[in-house]
Amino acid sequence: MSRADVTLAEKLAAQAAAGRSRRRRTVEAREPGGVRVNVEGRECLSFCSNDYLGLADHPRIVAAFCEAARRWGVGSGASHLVSGHDAEHHVLEEELARFVARPRALLFSTGYMANLAVASVLVGRGDHVLEDRLNHASLLDAGLASGARFARYAHADVAALRKRLALIGATARTLVMTDGVFSMDGDIAPLREIAAACRETDAPLLVDDAHGFGVLGAMGAGSVEEAGLGVDDVPILMCTLGKAVGTFGAFVAGSPVLIESLLQRARTYLYTTALPPAVAAATRESLRVMRDEPWRRSRVLEHAARFRAGLADLGLPSLPSRTPIQPVLIGEEAAAVAASSALFEQGFWVPAIRPPTVPVGTSRLRFTFSASHTSAQVEQLLAALRELRTSGVLRPAGSA
Repeated sequence: MSRADVTLAEKLAAQAAAGRSRRRRTVEAREPGGVRVNVEGRECLSFCSNDYLGLADHPRIVAAFCEAARRWGVGSGASHLVSGHDAEHHVLEEELARFVARPRALLFSTGYMANLAVASVLVGRGDHVLEDRLNHASLLDAGLASGARFARYAHADVAALRKRLALIGATARTLVMTDGVFSMDGDIAPLREIAAACRETDAPLLVDDAHGFGVLGAMGAGSVEEAGLGVDDVPILMCTLGKAVGTFGAFVAGSPVLIESLLQRARTYLYTTALPPAVAAATRESLRVMRDEPWRRSRVLEHAARFRAGLADLGLPSLPSRTPIQPVLIGEEAAAVAASSALFEQGFWVPAIRPPTVPVGTSRLRFTFSASHTSAQVEQLLAALRELRTSGVLRPAGSA
């Protein structure tokens, strides 16, 4: 092996020794609804997808995708500013802006690219970025890559944020970035208080609502809608389309000058191929389904609430989440992997989440729910957890 390969092999060996190697499992088939899957020859109920509303294979959305693919083809062929910006993209941006009550929206290929775009355009050397300690990796990487002075405040601690804002002072340019719903804990950021702190110091606020958009709020517009905040409170809203919406991509919504600045200057927008127009068409139909079938939001939140109640009955502690993301803290990495493997043997696909995705000592099982799950399937999952709890395989953090 080359010297570079030897170094890489040593790092892989160290990762394996620490119990942190990751494994891809291949999904060989999905039944309608996406919760019954065949994974490497085993039939499972999936409790690890982010398809919260069960829209990824909705017949209306699939039909819209197929019709658009016949009309536009399966690729866009170029970046938006060359020749890849088709009518489907343009109308989708207008519809997304209306959906979240913002003047304009701009499509991105991924949420990662959208967050990098915002940070790179709004701040740079000599400026500041403040982020929640438990933010998603894309937000953390965006802040670090911006070249601004980067700092994190204690999770959901508005007093800590206010202290840091005061230390920086109102004369410096400071961008505050937070998740709306935190992806590993499932809790919701105190957005009203964060927005107030940012307004007082004139610090622009970005909310990444990847896990709230489509699920929370009276119309499904997300955690910002649920908090009753408008564009003056949250001037930068980023949402992904590959979770509750069931398609792919992301968008940033905000003022006309913000969106035009991203369009003109964001390298992750300028220098990447546009989403296939068929994906944009499918997303437009998904927005219509979200409006037509609000029961999907109610159902997935009911599943999450029933699961939390079941955990309490089993004496298993849960984190303060009322969203479709329901973690069970295990603590040690090996114990989390063992519990995940035991569930898989019983036909339930639930991943073990370990460092560096979560802090050391907080490895967990991360359960996610979909409107496509049935109440009976939630009860089956709880029955499996009861068996593992009784046998001692499932031992939550802090237990003997």
